[in-house]
Amino acid sequence: MELKGGQNRFKAKAYNAGARALQGVGNLDVLVKEDRLTSLPRIGAALASQIKQLYLTGESSVLNELKQEFPPGILELSSVAGLSIAKIKQLHDELGIDSVASLRSAAEAGKIRDVKGFGAKTEQSLLNALNAEKKSIKRELYLHHAQFTADQIVEYLKTLEGVVDVGIAGSLRRWKETVDTIDVIVSATKPEAVLKRFQQFPLIIASHNLDSTSGDFELSDGARVTLMVVVPAQFPLALFAKTGSSAHVEKIQEYAVRKKVDLFKRLPATEESIYSRLKMQYVPPELREDAGEIEAAIAAELPEDLLTLNDIQGMVHCHTTYSDGKNSLEEMVRAAEAMGMKYITITDHSPTAFYANGVTTDRLKRQWDEIDEVQEKVKIQILRGTESDIISSGGLDYPDKILEKFDVIVASIHSRYKMNKEQMTDRIIKAMRQPVFKIWGHALGRLLQRRPPFECDVEKVLDVVSESRAAVEINGDPYRLDLEPRWVREARKRKIRFVISVDAHSTGALNNVRYGVGMARRGWVRRGEVLNTLNAKSFRSAVKPL
Repeated sequence: MELKGGQNRFKAKAYNAGARALQGVGNLDVLVKEDRLTSLPRIGAALASQIKQLYLTGESSVLNELKQEFPPGILELSSVAGLSIAKIKQLHDELGIDSVASLRSAAEAGKIRDVKGFGAKTEQSLLNALNAEKKSIKRELYLHHAQFTADQIVEYLKTLEGVVDVGIAGSLRRWKETVDTIDVIVSATKPEAVLKRFQQFPLIIASHNLDSTSGDFELSDGARVTLMVVVPAQFPLALFAKTGSSAHVEKIQEYAVRKKVDLFKRLPATEESIYSRLKMQYVPPELREDAGEIEAAIAAELPEDLLTLNDIQGMVHCHTTYSDGKNSLEEMVRAAEAMGMKYITITDHSPTAFYANGVTTDRLKRQWDEIDEVQEKVKIQILRGTESDIISSGGLDYPDKILEKFDVIVASIHSRYKMNKEQMTDRIIKAMRQPVFKIWGHALGRLLQRRPPFECDVEKVLDVVSESRAAVEINGDPYRLDLEPRWVREARKRKIRFVISVDAHSTGALNNVRYGVGMARRGWVRRGEVLNTLNAKSFRSAVKPL
């Protein structure tokens, strides 16, 4: 729509606004089935019709009509500086150019200069633009974005004839914080036919490195996908190899050589059998980073009770409209109950976080009264909490007599990120040594691809946490995912307890719990080390400030 211009630019803005309105929706299936999409802000009847069509069929009639108006490769080519739609059409009609790769080939061969209206100077400018684009750093996908796109790919592939199984591999399967490429392995009776059919996937805007059974693809949402299609007998080994990490796979192969085990002579029936042939424990994908997991598996010392999503009994670190949340207290509570949770902590921001409408002491009573009112309507246990700011002096920004009345305290830093390492370490240590029990929230304050972790002597802080009345949060917000796994492993060495938090500012964000669990598994966290695997009574007792 943006490319077409004119009135379509306004329509494009409407579509963008509609997309933002959908981001926090957790019950899209219900809204579609009950024809209630127009109840969402910024979504009218026409847009609702397209959303429903996309949801039910995976295609959009509006998008299909627009595609018919443009030459092939329009989305890919329009990203090249200096190419208008008219010029793209002209190059397509005269030289058959329909991709960035064919544009580069034509420019390097000196063919573009002969097209009317271009010339040698324009040809060189296009080559310069292509080279600059090649050198630029492409931002990686956030984990939840990659997962959402991968789910769409898997659903599409499962509809294709001859597909036996589909597996996500690579860094996404290992739950890395950001994902460069979505790796997909397909088991199929006729690999070439499946690859050909996949090229009709509606989100594909460009294809590269195609052969009979694999290819690289660019999608309209910015994702990059590598697809490999194999016959069923090759699927387990292909999934293992493409899951990585490369260091893990190489070390396993070296170990197999030393043990004189040929993994290719008799193809393994499952991924698990690859490890069992080598007389070692199965290594879950999240642990495959060559960080001691192979040695532990050989010695049968890998934890067999790694945390799972089903182990979580309560939602921790939830915001409502009392501070900067998008949903009311009751809406958050009911959403958590619908997910099968046994308890939820309401931890709105404290007064220092004025920018987030932090809850002042005079507003706390109103919130607590509402908690009591909602509690009478639901079975899920509601715990009164706060995300209390760790101020620059290391104090928490409610008076002690107020802090003592909460059921749970998440202590976090939201300001003065540029303190030097010594100052920040001292600040956090003072907070952790306070006698009230507290959970160290989004510990190092990072925002993935936007803000690095602040300077801090993490091991020194963890030493203090291990001796204090404190636990460490593993934050499931996909823009944070803090603490990172290496520090989680260090915390485990010190017998520190964890909380998997959602840091949810909407009902939809309660699903962040899956990302928190993923980070915990990457840190080798076991079920018994996580406080919110406890029932409501035990959890409340474990985190009670006094």
